[in-house]
Amino acid sequence: MEMHHGHKTRMNLIRLSKSSVGNEEIRAVTQVLREGYLGMGEQVKQFEINLEKFFGRKVLCVSTGTSALQLALQACGIGSGDEVIVPSLTYIASFQAISATGAKPVACDVDASSLIIDSNDVEKRITKKTRAIMPVHYSGGVGELEKIYSIAKKYKLRVIEDAAHAFGTIHKNQLVGSFGDIVCFSFDGIKNITSGEGGCVVSNDKKLMKVIEDLRLLGVENDSANRYKNIRSWSFDVKHLGWRYHMSNIMASIGMVQLKKFEKLSQKRQALAKRYDDKLRGIGNVLPLSRDYDFVVPHIYVIILSKKINRSLLMTCLLKLGIQTGIHYYPNHLLTLFKSAYKLKNTEDIHQRILTLPLHPEMKLKDIDYICSQLESIVRN
Repeated sequence: MEMHHGHKTRMNLIRLSKSSVGNEEIRAVTQVLREGYLGMGEQVKQFEINLEKFFGRKVLCVSTGTSALQLALQACGIGSGDEVIVPSLTYIASFQAISATGAKPVACDVDASSLIIDSNDVEKRITKKTRAIMPVHYSGGVGELEKIYSIAKKYKLRVIEDAAHAFGTIHKNQLVGSFGDIVCFSFDGIKNITSGEGGCVVSNDKKLMKVIEDLRLLGVENDSANRYKNIRSWSFDVKHLGWRYHMSNIMASIGMVQLKKFEKLSQKRQALAKRYDDKLRGIGNVLPLSRDYDFVVPHIYVIILSKKINRSLLMTCLLKLGIQTGIHYYPNHLLTLFKSAYKLKNTEDIHQRILTLPLHPEMKLKDIDYICSQLESIVRN
């Protein structure tokens, strides 16, 4: 990539995010297609076993990160008349997963510097109807997770961690997902690892996991055991409303290859994020999120702009230079469907000033240098 051309051709667009897949994934999918059993079967079981080794706990694979959250909530017995506390600064999936159970998502604020759930605000939002807290591991960080768990213990609430951004993150010497109540991951196309589409639920709660195992297959009891052997259940019983939320062999075959590559993929993400931190230090009016990338595996790289900067103009200028940027996220409590009667000070201030810079494993360090130098010159002027 030429640096001195000021203008890069559209062909050289540095994308905000992209899947990092290659020939091994293509071969794995081809193998499944040749075998002709595309639905949920042996590959899904194998992927779950591999993930169980990774986390050291029981894992169930599902169709998406959103369905993982919904099934986890439903298996906790959460539904109509219940409330679940969730930070407003998250993808709408977190809110929709709660709504899908019939429960009400109750938006709470984030910490102004970490952009992760604010435990003080969580406590303010608790009512007699509250059944669970859903912390969101924004950009791969987990914030003060212990505080959330101590609040949950105090009020006898479940904790369902939305760890879609945090696959591979280490917190206090423990892998996210290897501890805690219920932890949900996403494997969509651009996540830290992908299975094309997909997600998983990780928990030690055996009863809960048994419920999820049936719920993801339309509530058909013990259908998982049959499907793992590539057979169907023809006579069965159903006691709960279930969903068609299982994973397919096609997706699992991609996921298994990605899991093998994960060490490389995660080190690349961490190295790129560290380079950003390094190059952005000292640029006025731009503040990187504070994350320790020796332990956090970043899904996105977010900066906070000072109020002086016109974000949409900055985004337009960067795009002209071949740099795609994004905004994670528009607050859910400002959307028509989820509008709250109260204000969330930090979220409302910060969402107008956050900007996501390109981050994916196919980028090079010199791409980061290019982005940061262009950003600096635009911000200066």
